[in-house]
Amino acid sequence: MLARRSFTKFLSVAAVAAPSFAHAREDYPTRSIRLIVPWPPGGGVDAFGRVVQAALGAQLGRNVIIDNIGGGSGRIGTQTASRATPDGYTLLLANDTFAATEALPVAGTASLRPAFEPVTLAIDGPQGLFTHPKSGFRSIEEFAAAARVRPGQLNVGVPGIGSSQHLTSELLLRAAGDLRVTHIPYRGGGPLLQDLVAGNVDAATATFAAGAQQAKAGQLVPLAVTSANRNASFPNVPTAAETIAPGFVQATWMGFFAPKGTPEAIRGRVHAAATAVLKDPGIVARLRDLGFEPVGGDGVAFARLFDETVKIFADIATERQIVAGD
Repeated sequence: MLARRSFTKFLSVAAVAAPSFAHAREDYPTRSIRLIVPWPPGGGVDAFGRVVQAALGAQLGRNVIIDNIGGGSGRIGTQTASRATPDGYTLLLANDTFAATEALPVAGTASLRPAFEPVTLAIDGPQGLFTHPKSGFRSIEEFAAAARVRPGQLNVGVPGIGSSQHLTSELLLRAAGDLRVTHIPYRGGGPLLQDLVAGNVDAATATFAAGAQQAKAGQLVPLAVTSANRNASFPNVPTAAETIAPGFVQATWMGFFAPKGTPEAIRGRVHAAATAVLKDPGIVARLRDLGFEPVGGDGVAFARLFDETVKIFADIATERQIVAGD
């Protein structure tokens, strides 16, 4: 506890500093904003970030610079963002793998969720199960039949052990009759899908948006999506629920976070800018073409969804005896 004299001194200093700090918040932003994407280029989070980057910068009146920091199923970039000064000039753009890493922590590491304030739930959308044209699989039913006959022998790439894509894959396999495959971890969706195009794995579970362009080009074969409805841009790709896993729905989400302690006024400014971008007809069209559905939820709703996702992922990780770093 502070001594009375020290505490009085602290209050005096704070009183002097407060007007300057308040003025800084009113002027925010006065320089470029760093948006950390905790994945390499080419994945779903990066794809979303690139779509909204310029428009978000225009709304805020300053450039938004994407900084891709991959590794550790998103942990490395998230840790970097957690250490940033909470002044609104470093933000985190993360997906539900952030919740997955909270559900499946690395031994000896602290939880990162308390280091952040959820700002805006930006989008939701499906994960996708993809294969390559030479795999021989032309439907999700054929893939499931092969997995049933050869348990553990099919290789399914995921953007890291304990990523949301990995745990969603496990949830889908359970719902399809407790199927078993071997999951192969990658440092992100971009490197994973490059390897899938080359035919080095049998299939991949990835954010659907990450593989959408390669699917349109015929380099990948989308077998199913994990959303409740089919994607309007890929009407021939079925949902898992209508094929091998009745009732199964597990959407992915993405959103903006600020380091804990970022002033409410600044968080509000970022949220207002983000929601304006997510209502822009041109941006909405581009996002929906990738399979994303704009949401624009506030920090309270976002925090609630985060906690719900952690529970879902923790349950499947426990059941399947998954350990971070496996």
